[in-house]
Amino acid sequence: MAQTTDSDIGSTADWIIDRILRGMIGGLMRLRYETRVALMGAVTKRFIGPIAGYRKRALANLSLIFPDMSDAEKSRIADGVLDNVGRTLIENYSWQEFGQRLARAEISGDGMAAVEEARANGRPVLFITGHFGNHEAPRQVLTNKGYIIGGLYRPMKNAYFNDHYASTMTELSGPVFAQGRRGTAGFAKHLRGGGMGTLLFDVAVPDGVLLDFVGHPAMTATSAADIALRMDALLVPYFGIRQADGVSFDVAVETPIEHTTPEQMMAEATARLEARVRANPEQWFWVHNRWKPQRTRPADTINPGPGS
Repeated sequence: MAQTTDSDIGSTADWIIDRILRGMIGGLMRLRYETRVALMGAVTKRFIGPIAGYRKRALANLSLIFPDMSDAEKSRIADGVLDNVGRTLIENYSWQEFGQRLARAEISGDGMAAVEEARANGRPVLFITGHFGNHEAPRQVLTNKGYIIGGLYRPMKNAYFNDHYASTMTELSGPVFAQGRRGTAGFAKHLRGGGMGTLLFDVAVPDGVLLDFVGHPAMTATSAADIALRMDALLVPYFGIRQADGVSFDVAVETPIEHTTPEQMMAEATARLEARVRANPEQWFWVHNRWKPQRTRPADTINPGPGS
C-alpha cells in the first residue's frame, strides 16, 4: 500500500476547498450583481472567515497594532475586513460587470497629470497598491480610459484555486505575470519601452528592509522601487476605496514617489498605504501575517516621519 504523505493530504484538502469555492462562486454568478456581491461578503464574514481562522488572525493583528482599542471596535473592523474580502473576490470574478460599475467611478488625487505626461513621453509607469479596498478597481478604471496595465501577482498557496482565479486578472487589462524569476523578467520586459504595470507590495517577505507600518516594523520588499529606478519608471501609488453602498468605489491616483533610494521610496509608499488603512481600517487585509518575525532583519527601522 502506498504511504500517504502530508503533501498528499494538503493537496487533497486544497482540491476539496477549491471544489467548494468553485461551486459556491458558480451559484453566486447566477444572481444579480449587487445581490451576488453582498451575499459573498456576508458568507465570508459569517462562515468562511471564522472557519478558516481569518477572523482570529485579524483580531490578533488588531490587538497588536491597537492595544487600547475596545473589543467591540476590533470585532467591527474584523467583520468589515472579511466582508470586504468576500466582496473583492466575487467582484474580480465578475470582471465585466465590475468594469461597467466602475465606469462611473471618480478619480481623485494629484497623480493623473504625471501619468498622462509619462504615457505621452513613452516613460514606463509602475503603479503600486496594497490589499486594500479592491486592489483591482484602479486598474479597471484606467483600463476603461484606454490604458493597458500589466500585472505582477503572488500565486495563491492553493494551486487548484489559483489556476482559475488568476484568469480573472488576465481578463482585465494587459498581461499578468506570476512572481518569480521568470515572471518578474516578463513583467520588466512589458514595462520596458513605456509600458504600464501594477503590483502589490504589502506582504511579508523573508528579506527586504524593515519599515514602520502602522506603528510596528514590517519586513518590506524593495522590488517596486528597484524596478522603478532601474527603468526610470514613474512610481505611482493608487487605491480603490470602497464606498458606503458596498459596491461602488473612489479611485485615488496619488502623486508619484520621488526617485531616491529603494528604502526611502518604499518607506514613502508604506506611509501612503498606512494613511489609507488608518482612514478605513476595515478595508485592509488584516488577515496577513504582516508583522511576523523574519529570518533576516536590517539593523535599522526606516520611519518616514511626519509629513510624508
